[in-house]
Amino acid sequence: MSKLGQEKNEVNSSDVREDRVVTNSTGNPINEPFVTQRIGEHGPLLLQDYNLIDSLAHFNRENIPQRNPHAHGSGAFGYFEVTDDITDICGSAMFSKIGKRTKCLTRFSTVGGDKGSADTVRDPRGFATKFYTEEGNLDWVYNNTPVFFIRDPSKFPHFIHTQKRNPQTNLRDADMFWDFLTTPENQVAIHQVMILFSDRGTPANYRSMHGYSGHTYKWSNKNGDWHYVQVHIKTDQGIKNLTIEEATKIAGSNPDYCQQDLFEAIQNGNYPSWTVYIQTMTERDAKKLPFSVFDLTKVWPQGQFPLRRVGKIVLNENPLNFFAQVEQAAFAPSTTVPYQEASADPVLQARLFSYADAHRYRLGPNFHQIPVNCPYASKFFNPAIRDGPMNVNGNFGSEPTYLANDKSYTYIQQDRPIQQHQEVWNGPAIPYHWATSPGDVDFVQARNLYRVLGKQPGQQKNLAYNIGIHVEGACPQIQQRVYDMFARVDKGLSEAIKKVAEAKHASELSSNSKF
Repeated sequence: MSKLGQEKNEVNSSDVREDRVVTNSTGNPINEPFVTQRIGEHGPLLLQDYNLIDSLAHFNRENIPQRNPHAHGSGAFGYFEVTDDITDICGSAMFSKIGKRTKCLTRFSTVGGDKGSADTVRDPRGFATKFYTEEGNLDWVYNNTPVFFIRDPSKFPHFIHTQKRNPQTNLRDADMFWDFLTTPENQVAIHQVMILFSDRGTPANYRSMHGYSGHTYKWSNKNGDWHYVQVHIKTDQGIKNLTIEEATKIAGSNPDYCQQDLFEAIQNGNYPSWTVYIQTMTERDAKKLPFSVFDLTKVWPQGQFPLRRVGKIVLNENPLNFFAQVEQAAFAPSTTVPYQEASADPVLQARLFSYADAHRYRLGPNFHQIPVNCPYASKFFNPAIRDGPMNVNGNFGSEPTYLANDKSYTYIQQDRPIQQHQEVWNGPAIPYHWATSPGDVDFVQARNLYRVLGKQPGQQKNLAYNIGIHVEGACPQIQQRVYDMFARVDKGLSEAIKKVAEAKHASELSSNSKF
């Protein structure tokens, strides 16, 4: 059992009767669970039957809004252990010494699917980890791909809508999907699309995939020296992916395959682990790049910015209750600790607001009081943050609701700089659309990936096939835009995609003609 499940918290958890006497929600013992009060044996029910009303009313409210996106997922507890000294890069307490362990919770997820959708669909995977550190909770809200589809946050709702359902048919819609991605200003997504439609887009399980920060962060040491940082979390189980045929078969036979795989592996003592690495870059190095360090659609070349090992994440505890400890878990990149800061990446900047705000909607403004979200290793004190729905932590008792002059308060690390020693920004407020760049710069890394796939048997063929059978469902005009976009990566790839789409279309026409 997780420590978070074992610890009895008199403030944040309601007590459960150890004698197992069944009661209603107010503690009144129930002497017969299935009787209902009525007039005569078969007469109408009575409104005074509170036990019935209590049960039905709670049943109507037991579901909470699902995440949007990342609704479908699985999770487990574990720990992070420092294996290498990086105190020259980051002064966070969790990295203070080799061998130090920090409790954590990791949630894996698909992005576009609804809660209850299949685990093996073609989709990026979320890889979010909450660390319960002595300096407060820290959330690494990452994905299993090192890049993303957009670099303008205003496009996020539009993009996610295209991955979901047509408002009229309520079906997945290839026209919506490819119309957005092939719009010239949005073709900056090409790198992520290449990853998605390779076999990397269908990981075999959560244990056998990597995690990436994607975004650029800023970490600093206790001397005030700072670097741009990207984080890589590499599976120790080895990468394993599924072909489209394998993924489709599993989705039909066991939609919860990855949930089952993770739970049973941990239950059987086969604890999955990942090695954590960082890439670092100075501000001077960033100015020499052919792309912006804040561009979420680009990776940093490892030959120029090598991986540096940090530590290991091990998941060794299944949740005691999925709803309480996984469904109610709230991850947000704004949940951070000293010496780990957000960069000016505009998508990251938007996520700093939107993720925490989503949990205020989904779980309520006091979501941090839910045990799985509590900063139990550091505790919490701010008497101005109080009241609100479902406040269950005592609400600071008689503490004034402001910082009163006759009370003493302690402020630590006052000499620690925030960001005033880092970049200097100067200029007017301007509207800026970070559309696909002129020329070829946004296609270079996608082209390099295609060459890498060419060194892996069958992977270029699988990529073309996976795209072709998907794009066949789009209208001819959008199909042509798809072919044109991939021709900018490789003309042979474009031709292969078109050949697959035409073959699938011909096969469907032939099948329909038989009826």
